[in-house]
Amino acid sequence: MEKIIIIAGPTASGKTAVSISVAKKLKGEIISADSMQIYKELNIGTAKITEKEMDGIPHHMLSIVDKSENYSVAEYAKTAKELIADIISRGKTPIICGGTGLYINAILFERSFGKSMGDDAVREKYENIAKDMGRTYLHNLLKEVDSESAENLHENDVMRVVRALEIFEVTGKKKSAQKDSPIPIYDASFFCLEVERELLYERIEKRVEIMMEEGLEKEVLDIIKAIPHDSQSLTAIGYREFIPQFLGESTLNETVAKIKLNSRHYAKRQLTWFRHQAICEMIDMRKPVEEVSDYIVKIYNS
Repeated sequence: MEKIIIIAGPTASGKTAVSISVAKKLKGEIISADSMQIYKELNIGTAKITEKEMDGIPHHMLSIVDKSENYSVAEYAKTAKELIADIISRGKTPIICGGTGLYINAILFERSFGKSMGDDAVREKYENIAKDMGRTYLHNLLKEVDSESAENLHENDVMRVVRALEIFEVTGKKKSAQKDSPIPIYDASFFCLEVERELLYERIEKRVEIMMEEGLEKEVLDIIKAIPHDSQSLTAIGYREFIPQFLGESTLNETVAKIKLNSRHYAKRQLTWFRHQAICEMIDMRKPVEEVSDYIVKIYNS
């Protein structure tokens, strides 16, 4: 299997600094695994890395989708795997860096779905439904025929929602009643950066304050004025909280407090996911960045 590195973790855990340090030591290129940094113009609120911060390291999967468009996990996985193949073909090391677990899993695994047969025409039908009617509509179709699978799949995971509907239509049996085993695609050195909770929350609150100083309010309000309020990009933390303010239903102080609260809750969910849903090594970020990156490089090379 081809070798890759995954550097994951909650928001404000230090992923950017560690990934750049690792990339310098391994002639690496970084592929973002952040479901909101893919959007153009969502910069401050997503803590998108700047060209200066990249320090000469190539970064991929940033600002590739218009802020008004939807983007599925399946589309992400397809493009990310193509990038991985290209990076490896040029003798470089692919480093996946981000906190979106669905994106990381979509890169790491294929699914066996037991021995269920596939049908290209049926799959294409549901893919077209997703494009024409939206991911929520597609997810509701799955709820009607296989509520258990719908419960376990986020509506943004269009690829697997489509597959579950395909299985039901082709076999007449629910996907939830059939074996669904993950099949590894890569030899992945997978690390999750961990910060003590109180310190992490302090970092998150400070980060939000810095974002406000950098012009987050203007960035978000300009976007809210330009696109429908139910756009996928406006589900991002740091953006959706401004909609009530835009509508005159809350104050700026209330908006900022809500962003901090939602960011803390999201970081907690991220850590829980990586601890229980992912096969990764937890790294204590009380250690210096260089020490952490040296350790990652050592494990990758061993």
